[in-house]
Amino acid sequence: MRVAHLSLTDFRSYSTVELALEPGVTALVGPNGQGKTNLVEALGYVATLGSFRVATDAPLVRQGAGRAVIRSVVVRDDRRALVELEINPGRANRARLNRAPVPRPRDVLGLLRTVLFAPEDLALVKGDPAERRRFLDDLLVARAPRFAGVRADYERVLKQRGALLRTAAQSRPGRRRGARRDEADAAFAAAGAGDPLSTLEVWDAQLARFGAELLAARLDLVEALRPFVARAYATLAPSSAPADMEYRATTFTAQAEDEGPEHATDQSSSSTGPRGPVADRAALEDALRAALLEVRQAELERGVTLVGPHRDDLLLRLGPLPARGYASHGESWSFALALRLAAYDLLKAEGGDPVLILDDVFAELDARRRRSLAEMVASAEQVLITAAVAEDVPEQLAGSWFDVAEGSVNRVR
Repeated sequence: MRVAHLSLTDFRSYSTVELALEPGVTALVGPNGQGKTNLVEALGYVATLGSFRVATDAPLVRQGAGRAVIRSVVVRDDRRALVELEINPGRANRARLNRAPVPRPRDVLGLLRTVLFAPEDLALVKGDPAERRRFLDDLLVARAPRFAGVRADYERVLKQRGALLRTAAQSRPGRRRGARRDEADAAFAAAGAGDPLSTLEVWDAQLARFGAELLAARLDLVEALRPFVARAYATLAPSSAPADMEYRATTFTAQAEDEGPEHATDQSSSSTGPRGPVADRAALEDALRAALLEVRQAELERGVTLVGPHRDDLLLRLGPLPARGYASHGESWSFALALRLAAYDLLKAEGGDPVLILDDVFAELDARRRRSLAEMVASAEQVLITAAVAEDVPEQLAGSWFDVAEGSVNRVR
């Protein structure tokens, strides 16, 4: 798989740009702030329908423009596909495939698969659990695009159930009624009832259904990914303690830690989900419903859903210690990079090279890690590298070369 052409209109800093790409290594070199990352961000958006830099689409549209358009020609098994995405902040985005509209933008997911490593990925090791959950879910969608729908369904039910719990909490004796009643009323109406508590079981069932499917897929993914992570980390940091990871599921502990819904558990926790082959979805659904019942009183008091995939975490370890809080800066960089390389190796093993994108990576690595990384990625079907100076690109990765400066992209070789 590779990208043969990228065209941008009013995306980030570019009013318009056309970029022809070849197989092998392509380096985009230029001073910081000139638009190198904008180019690879656009490719990542085609693959995931999201940005690795911002949470909303509005910053992706050039200042003063009403929309942005990304066009990408993807080549896979000698077949070419033109993917066009129109980004409309505040309105529905639109997508076309080979110039024909598709019902939903997510219908183009899977046509381009990318694995992108950027400095922001240090948060995979040092950041909040939400970063690691997003890593897993993005990889799930890359493996099987249908999980974009499962993910959206789970988030929709979670939002509706949260509105219900907030109103139930505000309705308890001694509680002042809050300003979010309208949001909760919409949830009640969607369930066909007006009593918050009488509709809670309806949302429990839906949350358990979609949550079990998402949880089963994550557990399966972590087991598939673990050996690739261990191997990639050992290559990048051979003198360090071995890397390992484990999925920590609140479904199996029903512990209601005192934190917000976007933050799960401390990495030092030892409570995890089942290991080995993917757990039975029906059993996981039953377990999730039981866990919701176990924390029902705490949820009604606090007005938030306390168990489920949205509060789980991926535990990263070096030897017996959690990487978060114990790993050095170099070890954290190597672990984050190992996660991305493992994702690349897993997708490749399951059918077809994804496009590998390394955004300003080599500047953060010492000479030995640079060599190791260059040797690991040199054989990929297509690699895109961004760098501030030419010296940051290893000699082993000589290939096509573009200078990026002042909004223009010019081929050097």
